[in-house]
Amino acid sequence: MVPGGVPFPMLSDAGGRIGKVYGVYDENAGVDIRGRFLIDPDGVVQAMEVLTPPVGRNVAELIRQIQAFKHVRETGEATPSGWTPGKTTLKPGPDLAGKVWEVWKPEMAS
Repeated sequence: MVPGGVPFPMLSDAGGRIGKVYGVYDENAGVDIRGRFLIDPDGVVQAMEVLTPPVGRNVAELIRQIQAFKHVRETGEATPSGWTPGKTTLKPGPDLAGKVWEVWKPEMAS
């Protein structure tokens, strides 16, 4: 890490070229609004979040979502609401349809 810097790459989007592609460029203000996009190794957007400037993003939730998408990709299992590594997952399929609450209980996520 560079002294006084951040431990990850940063970029500037002068003119909004990237923001326009992702639909987060504010033409009137001439800036990108807060947006984050989780893009899988195949280049597919798996999640997106757009917030107005006064509201900050939740880094812990971002990390949880990255872990969940990684788990799903590696196992084919589904991660229920609030899932964290080591917690109960779901096996998608016709037998699960309409029966999620029989298999997964919210207290299992905590």
